[in-house]
Amino acid sequence: MTRGFHYGPWHDGPDPLAPPVDLREALEQLGRDVMDGSSPRSALEELLRRGTGDTAGLDELTRRLWERRARIQRRHNLDGTLSEVRALLDEALAAERTALFPDPSDDARFRETQLDALPPGTAAAVRELADYDWRSEQARQAYQRIRDKLGQELMESRFQGMKQALSDVTPEDAERIRRMIADLNDLLLSHLRGEDTTDKFDRFMAAHGDFFPENPRTVEELIDALAARAAAAQRMMNSMSAQQRAELSELMAAAFGDPRLADQVSTLDANLRALRPGEDWTSSARFRGQDPLGLGEGAQAMADLAELDALAEQLAQSYPGARLEDIDLEALSRQLGDDAGVDARRLSELERELRDQGLLERAADGSLHLSPKALRRLGETALSDVIGTLRSRRGERDTARAGAAGEPTGASRPWTFGDSEPWEVSRTVRNAVLRTASTGGDVRIDVSDVEVIETEQRARAAIALCVDTSWSMVQDGRWVPMKRTALALHHLVSTRFRSDELQLITFGRHASTVDIDELTAMEGVWEQGTNLHHALLLAGRHLRRNPDANPVVLVVTDGEPTAHLEPDGHAEFMYPTTPRTLSKTLTEVDALAKLGASVTVFMLGEDENLAKFVDMIARRGRGRVIHPDLDGLGAAVVGDYLGNRKPRH
Repeated sequence: MTRGFHYGPWHDGPDPLAPPVDLREALEQLGRDVMDGSSPRSALEELLRRGTGDTAGLDELTRRLWERRARIQRRHNLDGTLSEVRALLDEALAAERTALFPDPSDDARFRETQLDALPPGTAAAVRELADYDWRSEQARQAYQRIRDKLGQELMESRFQGMKQALSDVTPEDAERIRRMIADLNDLLLSHLRGEDTTDKFDRFMAAHGDFFPENPRTVEELIDALAARAAAAQRMMNSMSAQQRAELSELMAAAFGDPRLADQVSTLDANLRALRPGEDWTSSARFRGQDPLGLGEGAQAMADLAELDALAEQLAQSYPGARLEDIDLEALSRQLGDDAGVDARRLSELERELRDQGLLERAADGSLHLSPKALRRLGETALSDVIGTLRSRRGERDTARAGAAGEPTGASRPWTFGDSEPWEVSRTVRNAVLRTASTGGDVRIDVSDVEVIETEQRARAAIALCVDTSWSMVQDGRWVPMKRTALALHHLVSTRFRSDELQLITFGRHASTVDIDELTAMEGVWEQGTNLHHALLLAGRHLRRNPDANPVVLVVTDGEPTAHLEPDGHAEFMYPTTPRTLSKTLTEVDALAKLGASVTVFMLGEDENLAKFVDMIARRGRGRVIHPDLDGLGAAVVGDYLGNRKPRH
């Protein structure tokens, strides 16, 4: 039996054809902001506000919301119903006078007098004409359209979509609407008294469910929908002038020619207000455009404004416990289009994936941190950039492999031009077999099949990377390049030279040893002092703990030493550099030289005094001075480290 497949439309859930969330760009932005001093939580919030390359952020979506809100208020005004009723009334009066003019009877003159004596207000004139016996059929129809128009607008203002359903209303339809509202008020009053209204709600929906296309499943859902619409209608009334409100309130008594209907709607509003006092029943909005809105359209405009305000609050994420899952995607798509809903969904997926993939973790105190996994990925990116710089500047490839020929690491890797390691024969042949298996031809080894044995040097190194964390590093834009350099070196050591011992040392007024996550998250603080003396003390302690390793001391700084450590642990600061600070710092350089280490200084900036000082270090300790630009700092540090990884003699 042949097994077939059935294809149908996709209705709900995640898009099965959507590409997976790409976290690389997001993590890069997060890492850059964290290294620039932001907390991981703030960095995540900033990422979501900015968005990514092809996804609009929360700020852009919010801007479009406020733009739409302003457009609604600039384009429209709220006198549409009054204007239409006035036009229909003028049409009815003109047609009636035309019919009366040729009639010489006293009755015709009396009727003309009645029309001339009508009050000037639209609502009062409509009320006066309620019992008038029209001579003109055209006038009678125009007046009936006034009643129908008022009924349609009144219903549309309380029941969304009702206006279209009432395009041709018969007296029976009007009576059915009145009975529906009466039954609805009875249901709401029972619910307000705390009675069990489950059965009554079911009977109500069975009788009047066609008035509610949203198909509420419970009385609470019904109340929610009705209260939101009624509150919008009330806010629209609040937004009118006092005269407009009075006119409309009086006109509503003529809806479908049945004053009882307006009374029932008034009772409905009171019931809903009692059941949902938390709805916004009191605010207003200013409309200043030329496009008139009817009563139902005005209520919808107010509902749109409320929905836009709610969406703006959701996008702001400023309330306790806010999550992107709180955003009403259907409402966002309704207001801004499907693309906006897609962007918001992508941002939500991005935030969820960052957490689910373990790139962000929550500490015991509730704060967010970049996880070790995230730091590894940031290190990979930083090291990849460094390798690219090294290759482009020097044409070397030694940073792409585990080391010069020596002891095998047990792993292999694809051959690249310039490699001199021995082939890993079994994997090379296996690659060739797999490549040619589908063709059925002879197995021939191609250069793409070749893998070489990964080796590492026998030498082991102890590295002290001392980085300046004084305020000038932040002020002059050297903060993030310094951290990326440390990340790259840390990742290289931890993944390719695991036997090496790397110590990260920061120095401002004091020096301290830090882990890579501490350095990455470190914020720049205003602090006077560049205590290289203390940093070199800690570097010497690290080298002495690893006497069998090649000593490597790397210093990244943008200023001459202006502080030193006294025997009691107090950091003495003085600017400009004092002879005592200079002497104590150079003493530590000499001590490191006795351990076999030379100090390589990576000088940032153009400070003359710093240049003189680092030249002095180079002469005293057989060290080197490297003056890289910020883009080349990582390559300079990593390259110097690799150059110093040679066996000691």
